Amino acid sequence: MARKQHPSQAQIVIIGGGIIGCSIAYHLTKLGRKDVVVLERDQLTSGTTWHAAGLITTLRHTENETRLAKYSQELYKNLEAETGQATGFMQVGSIQLASSKVRLQEMRRGCAMAKCFGVEFEEISPQQIRDTWPLAHTEDLHCGFFFPNDGRANPTDTTQALAKGARMGGAEIYEHVSVAEVLIDKGRVKGVVTDQGCIDCEVVVNCTGMWARDLGLQSGVDIPLHAAEHYYLITENIEGMHNRLPILRDPDRRAYYREEGGGKLMIGLFEDVAAPWAKGGVPEGFSFGEIPPDWDRMMPYLEKAMGRVPVSEDSGIQILFCGPESFTADHNYIMGEAPNVGGYFVAAGFNSLGILSAGGVGHVLSQWIAEGYPPMDVFDADIRRTQPFQNNKKYLIDRTVESLGLVYRNHWPFRQFETARGVKKLVLHDRLQAAGGCFGESAGWERPNWYAPPGVEPRYEYSWDRQNWFDYVGEEHQAVRERVGLFEQSSFSKLLVQGRDALAHLNWLATNNVDIAVGRSVYTQFLNARGGIEADITITRMDEESFLLVTPAFTHTHVFHWIKGQIPDDRNVVVTDITCTLGMLNVQGPASRELLSSISDADFSHEAFPFGAMQRINVGYSQVDALRITYCGELGWELYVPTEYLQQVYDDLIQAGDAFGLRHCGYHALNSLRIEKAYREFAHDIGGDDSPIEAGLGFTCKLDKPGGFLGMDKVQEKKAGGVPSRRLVQFLLEDPQPLLYHAEPIYRDGELVGYTTSGMYGYTLGGAVGLGYVNASDGVTKAYVESGRFEIEVEGTRYAARASLSPMYDPGNKRVRC
Repeated sequence: MARKQHPSQAQIVIIGGGIIGCSIAYHLTKLGRKDVVVLERDQLTSGTTWHAAGLITTLRHTENETRLAKYSQELYKNLEAETGQATGFMQVGSIQLASSKVRLQEMRRGCAMAKCFGVEFEEISPQQIRDTWPLAHTEDLHCGFFFPNDGRANPTDTTQALAKGARMGGAEIYEHVSVAEVLIDKGRVKGVVTDQGCIDCEVVVNCTGMWARDLGLQSGVDIPLHAAEHYYLITENIEGMHNRLPILRDPDRRAYYREEGGGKLMIGLFEDVAAPWAKGGVPEGFSFGEIPPDWDRMMPYLEKAMGRVPVSEDSGIQILFCGPESFTADHNYIMGEAPNVGGYFVAAGFNSLGILSAGGVGHVLSQWIAEGYPPMDVFDADIRRTQPFQNNKKYLIDRTVESLGLVYRNHWPFRQFETARGVKKLVLHDRLQAAGGCFGESAGWERPNWYAPPGVEPRYEYSWDRQNWFDYVGEEHQAVRERVGLFEQSSFSKLLVQGRDALAHLNWLATNNVDIAVGRSVYTQFLNARGGIEADITITRMDEESFLLVTPAFTHTHVFHWIKGQIPDDRNVVVTDITCTLGMLNVQGPASRELLSSISDADFSHEAFPFGAMQRINVGYSQVDALRITYCGELGWELYVPTEYLQQVYDDLIQAGDAFGLRHCGYHALNSLRIEKAYREFAHDIGGDDSPIEAGLGFTCKLDKPGGFLGMDKVQEKKAGGVPSRRLVQFLLEDPQPLLYHAEPIYRDGELVGYTTSGMYGYTLGGAVGLGYVNASDGVTKAYVESGRFEIEVEGTRYAARASLSPMYDPGNKRVRC
C-alpha cells in the first residue's frame, strides 16, 4: 500500500508516534496550532508505548511528577467521550503497601505532599487490604494507602484517542516515515530530512524515546538517556482475579500487581540492579520488539514478588515479557527546548512512566512551544538541568544499572547515587578525603557533604529520622556560628561576562542594578517574562566591561544559556565558563577576620573591606580575589583562587586555622546555616513560578533602573496589588524532635494554607526549620502570620510551629555586617 506523502512545509514537526508525541500534537491543536505534523517511522505505539502496563497512579516521588500524573488522570477520564475512541481507562484505584517502618514513614510523608495537590487517599489496615484484595498476603504489612481515583488505561487505545483528537484539531499524522536528520541553520531548527524528502519547519519535537539520544547527537543536542530491560510476568487465569481489583504496589518487593486479560495476574518488576540494553545502539528496524528474558537474573526478584500473591507461585506462567524502556541519569524526565538549538524541543526519558505522564507532558510542552515558556515550573524535568558529561555512553550505561530501580527504592532524604560516581573531582579532593569528608554528588562534582571525625567511617546510614551524620553536622554548624568554618565550594559555576555591551545586557536580565563600582558585588535574580525567577546569583564587577557571575553547579547549563541565548545579534557580549580555572574557599564565622588577617597583609576591617566588596589580596605566595559575602548569616569571605594556587592557599588556611578553632564544614552544614537565616535556595524555595515579591526578594528589584529589566512589568503588577496573597514564610517547629525536609503541609488554625519548600535542622534555633509559601486570599500580612496558630504535618502528625516573615536568626544582620 502506498504511503501518504507528507507536506514540504509545516510549522511544527513532532518526531515519534508514541503516546508522548500524540499527546503533544493533541494539546497543540487545543491551543489553535493546526499546522502540526507527526512523523512515525513505523506505526503509532511501535516503540515502547505498545507494551506499557498503563498504570495511572498519581502519587509520585516529586511534586512535578505528581502534578503531571494528576492532569493525565483527569484527561484520560474524558478522552473517550470527546473523541469517540475507547481508551480502556478504568478508575479501579490503587493500593500502595507499607511492609516496613521506613516505608510507612516515606508513604506518610509522600501522601502529605499529595494532599497539597488534591490527590485523594486513605490509610487502610492490613485487614482492609485483605478485604479488597483477597489474594494478597497481608500478615507482614503495617498498613496500606488507598488512592480511589487511580486507575489503568490501555496504552495503545489511549494513544489512538490522542491521535484522533489531534487529527480532529487539524494535525496530520504520517506513519512509516523515518527522519534521517534535523536541519539546523544559525543555531535554529529549519527543517527535517525524511525518507520522503524535506519538511521546512520552525519547531521540531524529539519524542523518539530510546532513539532520542542518537537523534539529538546529530544536531549537537545532548539528551542523556539509555534503554534498559524492563520486565513483567503474566500468569494463566487465576480464580478471584478480575478487572475491578485496585492496582497493588509493593515497593519493598519491587513489584506491582494488576489484573490482565480477563482473570490473569500481571506482576511488574523494578529490580534494584537493572540490565542496560542495546549498548551498541538500538537494532535497525526494532519495532514492536521483545527481548529474550533473562530467567536466571530475574528469578530472585520474581520469587520475592510472587510471595505477595502466593497463589501465583502455583499458577502457570503465560509469559515473562521483557521490553526496553529508556531511563535518565537522574531519574527525572527530559523535556523542554534544547539550550543550544532554538526551536528544538525534547520530550523523552520517562523512566517507565510515559503513559502516566503523557497527558501532563503534552499540556506543559504544547504551551511551552506556543507561548515560549511552560505554564508551570518544571526545572527538575527541564533539559537545561542536564550537563554535557551525562551524555557520555559509559556514564549512562553505568548509571542505568541503578536508575531503573529507583522507582521503588526508598527515596531517603539526602540519598546519593551509588553508580557512575567520581566524574569530576575537586583539586583538593584528596585533602578533603583525608580530613574525613563524606562526599555527595552535584552536577557530577564530588563534594564533601559532611566530615567524619577520626575513627568514624565517612559513609551514609540513611533514615527518615536523625541520620548518622546529624551530630557531626551540628558541630560544623556550631563552629561557624561561634568560631570559623571552611567550606570548599569550587564546584560552584563561575561565568565571566565581558564586552562593551556586557553591562547593558546584564542590567536587562538582572533585577538589581549591575552598574556598580569595580570591585563591588550585587545579589540579584534573573526573571522570565512571567516575572518568575530563573536564576539566583551574585554578580561582581571585575572591570568596566567584565563581570563575574557565580551560580550553583546544578544550574550551570540553565544559567549559561539563559545569558547567552538572549544576547541580541547587535550586542558585543561574550560569556565564558571559567569554573575550572578558579577554585573557591569560603571562610565563614566571627573569627574569619582574624584568621584571614593572620595569613594576609590585607586590611579586613569593616571600614576597609565592607560587605559586598571584592579585593585582590595576598595569601602566602598567591594572589586571591576575596569577596566579603555570606550564605550562612555570619561574617565571612569567599576566596576565589586560581586552581594552580589552591592547594597552597588551603594549606595556609588549615595551618593557621588551629589557633582560631577552624573546622572543615560540608554542604549539609551550609544548608542548616542558610535556612536559619531564611536564605532562599533556587529550585527549592524559588523558581520559575515564584515572584520576587512573593519570595521576599523585592529588595533586589530596582524598579527605577534605567531601561528596566526583563519581567519588571510583572513585578510592578505584584507590587501594585498590595500585600501578596502568597508569601514565603519561615517556620520553626516547637518540638525539637521531628525533622523537616520539604513538601510538608502547613496549617493555620486548622486550615491547609501551603507546604514547605525546604527544611533542615536549625542547630542554633534548636529545632527543625522550614521555608514554605503560605496562601491567604486577603493577603499574607505580618498580622496574619503573627496572629495565626501554625502547624506543620510530619508523617501524619501535626506539630506546632513558630512563623515569621523575617529571619529568626539575626534579623538585623548585625553579625553579617560587623
